[in-house]
Amino acid sequence: MQVFGLLGNPVGHSLSPPMHEAAYRELDVDARYVTFEPDPDDLAAAVAGARALGIAGLNVTIPFKRDVLDLVDPDPLAARIGAVNTIDVPAMRGYNTDAEGAVRALREHGVEPAGTAVVVGAGGAGRAVAFGLAEEGMRVRIANRTVARAEELAAAIGAAAACGLDDLPDALADADVLVNATSVGMEEDRSPVPADALHADLAVLDAVYAPVETRLLRDAAAAGATTVDGAWMLLYQGVAAFERWTGRPAPVEAMNDALRTRL
Repeated sequence: MQVFGLLGNPVGHSLSPPMHEAAYRELDVDARYVTFEPDPDDLAAAVAGARALGIAGLNVTIPFKRDVLDLVDPDPLAARIGAVNTIDVPAMRGYNTDAEGAVRALREHGVEPAGTAVVVGAGGAGRAVAFGLAEEGMRVRIANRTVARAEELAAAIGAAAACGLDDLPDALADADVLVNATSVGMEEDRSPVPADALHADLAVLDAVYAPVETRLLRDAAAAGATTVDGAWMLLYQGVAAFERWTGRPAPVEAMNDALRTRL
């Protein structure tokens, strides 16, 4: 039996176990997905222990995505993003499937990542999404409350621009894709984007998945925009991890059903 798992602290809230266990059942894979919650000071020992125990693959979540970068061989995109969320443990190779998750979530809804994207937020999720869309050839603008952080991320990407949140109406006027990569909308029923800045030519992805329907997505739907909820991004980062670990196409429908049932 193969063992895969999630490394984080805390991990009790994670939706990854039901997604991956559903995939194993659907494809009759002899595997289990378990969670590990090491003390932050014991991260290196935890990763070494996972390798010694023959664990086949690990997902990585808060607060370890950046620190684990120094313990594995990151692929070029993960190295540029500066964070790893998926490890091929036998090879000690690190990947960032958050970037791929955002791109695949858009394509699931018929949205090709082309033209101009506005990413709200320059934190960990924002970095992954911005780099992922830039890798697809999109022109990326990063909007952040602290403009200096947006400028730092834009410089790291290269062909990208930065602005403050007050500049969102102008930034969105000719944009094709909008991604909210902040936590705004998770705890309160509010949006990081003015409703009157949204328009029907936009595709709007909100990385927040609890609640599934956020204020931003309701406002976007009212404006006639294409909407993509955060559970799709969560799903496809897990799909990408499964496919890297097993070399098999993931049973997306089964994983999605398990995820949304748990949500």
